[in-house]
Amino acid sequence: MSELRLVHLTYAGMNKPTASVDFGPALTVIYGASDTGKSFIVESIEYMLGGGQAPEVPEADGYSQILLGLRLPDGTPLTLMRAPNSSTIHLYRSDHRSVVTDLADAQVTAAHTARSKNSLSLFLMQELALADLKVRKNEAGASRSLALRDLVHLSVIPETRMVAPLSPVLPSAAASGKTAAASVMRLLLTGESDPDVDTGLNAGQRRVNKGKITLLDQIILDLQSKLTTNENVRELRDRQVRLQASIDEHSTTLRVITDRHLTAVTTRMRAAEELATVESRLGETGDLVARFRLLEDQYRSDLDRLEMVTEAGSLLGYFRVGTCVFCGAEPEHQHPGHSEHETTQLHLAVQNETAKTTSLLADLLPTIEDLLAQFETLTQRRASLLQDTARMDREIATTQDQLAPMRARMEEHLHARSEIERNLELHERIDELEQRRSRLDGETMGRTQRPANYVPNRILTSFDEALRRTLEAWKVPSVEFAEYDQYAMDIRAGGRARSSRGKGVRSVLHSAFTTALAQFCLDNDRPHPGFIVLDSPVVTYRDPIMDDEPVGEDVDLTSYVVDQFYGDMLDFPGQAVIIENGDPPLNVLSEARIYRFTGKGPGRRGFFPTDLQEAEADTLSR
Repeated sequence: MSELRLVHLTYAGMNKPTASVDFGPALTVIYGASDTGKSFIVESIEYMLGGGQAPEVPEADGYSQILLGLRLPDGTPLTLMRAPNSSTIHLYRSDHRSVVTDLADAQVTAAHTARSKNSLSLFLMQELALADLKVRKNEAGASRSLALRDLVHLSVIPETRMVAPLSPVLPSAAASGKTAAASVMRLLLTGESDPDVDTGLNAGQRRVNKGKITLLDQIILDLQSKLTTNENVRELRDRQVRLQASIDEHSTTLRVITDRHLTAVTTRMRAAEELATVESRLGETGDLVARFRLLEDQYRSDLDRLEMVTEAGSLLGYFRVGTCVFCGAEPEHQHPGHSEHETTQLHLAVQNETAKTTSLLADLLPTIEDLLAQFETLTQRRASLLQDTARMDREIATTQDQLAPMRARMEEHLHARSEIERNLELHERIDELEQRRSRLDGETMGRTQRPANYVPNRILTSFDEALRRTLEAWKVPSVEFAEYDQYAMDIRAGGRARSSRGKGVRSVLHSAFTTALAQFCLDNDRPHPGFIVLDSPVVTYRDPIMDDEPVGEDVDLTSYVVDQFYGDMLDFPGQAVIIENGDPPLNVLSEARIYRFTGKGPGRRGFFPTDLQEAEADTLSR
């Protein structure tokens, strides 16, 4: 939904110091002493948005132009310029903050009527894409366009209306405006525009409507018979919330156990893969060790034989006479010293072979030792992997045992949630049919007996919950069970109507209603200007000197309530302007746009500067 934003409020006049306040994009707080122009700001905003009469204070004398800076939904600036007590508003598609002498981009009228073709209401409602929405204006069913004043009335709340016993929905106590006010509330809560309704039916049409009503009654009874519980919508939603909390808790536990199970399975698979690799490597290493042991034995055997050959050759060469055992020569062909020569040659050959075999054996032994060390490491790793796989098997079995009952309980919860959702859908369908029946019933009864605008219970319940959440967030005492009574068109809290409460509680309930309505509209894409302006929402009056003024006849709004109020407003989804006497909490001072009017003390004394120097100093500080 499109939204407006307040940018600044400025009073300008020839030879007059400019009086201005800028509004932050989220929260703006203007606080301080009474009688310094705070409420004047709210009344001026209301006047610039189509109000009938400009606020009057002596300090405003001599100011000829009131400028309200806006930011349109598309982000472009717009300045409204209006003179005090003038019905014409000049529009500038730019930001002006001093006396304007340029020709306006357009001129519109402040007041809006059914015949208006060039009003501020029509212009801004077109910018907000709300120009086609209709609301009922009388019991006969005649309709009119949704007007800017309908939205401003529910979003800009001066102090006089904040504390008044009159319902926040009603623009006045006149009975003629109740139908339109109820229709506006219905439009904001449902988002449904009212059609142009024929104000009268003939006898034949009424008979047809009665037949339709009978058929709708039968369908409603059939749907009611399909309900599996006697709980109403609120009880079903409460049980749905509790059930969803249990589902969320079970889901968290299931995720934890499932993650454990998945981790165990993954770890088990990796350990199994590594175990297979280790066992394969163990087999290879063991085989190599066995082969190398055989080779070592062969080398040692060769060395033993070479040693024996050396000894045997020496003996044979020295002591045997006859044919040479080395070369086969007969005695007659042997030279002197032949045996010694041949023995020497044999000895050299054996030495060479022995050296070669010894070298090979020396190279082989470290290899065998390295393979044995690898075999030992692999054996230890295999034992460790077997332990890991056994532990993961136990973890997998444990998590599987835990998952089974958890999944069964989750299925039960999901089945129960589905049943609740089906019942809620049936209730929603029944509400829609009852609403249709109500419209037919009203048409059948004739123009003087038509029912007031009807908000379906499911939507009204949702808004009541938003209102209660707001009051609970503010920690307001003695206003439990707050709800909007659409038939009385007022708020009830603590078993009492708002109009029967003291000023303090009336202020709090009015501001909570305005805030909750804005939040409901913004959260559900309903028509709303996008900002609220609250004058004295939690304290009706505070003297500039005395800080302990009472705030209401029937409830004590402690500083704790005020702190909670401001803390909640920091999270407001739209733009909020708060006017108060008391000091806001320290965290608000650092996070919001702040103005402090001191009255007679140092600093900015009020909205209007006391002299030109103060205006210049304030401009520089901004």
